[in-house]
Amino acid sequence: MSRHHTLPALPENIHWGHHDAALPPVLTVASGDTIELTSWAAGGPDALPEDRSLVQPGHLAALQTCVRDGTTHLLTGPVFVETAEPGDVLQIDILDVAVHDRWGFVQIVPLKGTLPDEFDAVTRIHPSIDAAKGTARLPWGTEIPLAPFFGIMAVAPPPHWGRIPSMQPRKFGGNMDNKELGAGTTLYLPVFTEGALFSAGDGHAVQGDGEVCITALETGLTGNFRLTVRKDLSYTYPFAENASHLISIGLNEDLDEAARIALRQMILHVCARTNLSREEAYMLCSLQADLRVTQTVDGEKGCHMMMPKAAL
Repeated sequence: MSRHHTLPALPENIHWGHHDAALPPVLTVASGDTIELTSWAAGGPDALPEDRSLVQPGHLAALQTCVRDGTTHLLTGPVFVETAEPGDVLQIDILDVAVHDRWGFVQIVPLKGTLPDEFDAVTRIHPSIDAAKGTARLPWGTEIPLAPFFGIMAVAPPPHWGRIPSMQPRKFGGNMDNKELGAGTTLYLPVFTEGALFSAGDGHAVQGDGEVCITALETGLTGNFRLTVRKDLSYTYPFAENASHLISIGLNEDLDEAARIALRQMILHVCARTNLSREEAYMLCSLQADLRVTQTVDGEKGCHMMMPKAAL
């Protein structure tokens, strides 16, 4: 029988700004178990709203207690999944994602983002969030619908990589910032170390494809995940699917190469699920799949391709 676990964003459950296969797990689960995981918004004290009454005590405790090593992401985990070994695939069913803060922030930082030389001052806003209505209100009055997702879902990187910053997404997942990875989606990540060591964070209340100014609406999230070890899959790169689409992912410093990786991955998965030749799958991608820019701000840029399952 599967068990359900709760993993709150307490300081002892957080690693700030990095991935590392040497991190000790904060929770051990069996394959097929579910977890409720909470995370705080990325960023340091300067990202908090002036009205500190909006900030939950646990968030303040994390900022005061945790040691930042790397970049801005407060990541909850890692979770050790029993029986996971290098060469396996961790199947992450994203069962539910919910905003648990009443605020978020969006910011521009000089020398970062998609137009790094065109905005030369830190500019930050703190939209208010109404989780009950499912909306956020921007300071100039516009109300937009929420579509929450975790910007970072990751297993541990290969152990010989050592400790690496959490900014760049890689083949172990990480800061993919893919708005399609919300509730109802399944993400598959290749496993590189015993136990897989799953972590999540970088909560986004809503984001456009591209995430062009460098942030989404950064906020705290609670997610429910089912973690299942798949020994029957041989994926070597992140891949996802939902009820209607296959979602391939490409990551590279060069956006053109990220697009090529996403396309190659989709061709591979279409061929695996059909009797189509590689040439036929390539043509089907040209007719039915949508190639989208995931993000252009994380060093390793992202593209993802959406293939309707009905077209297979």
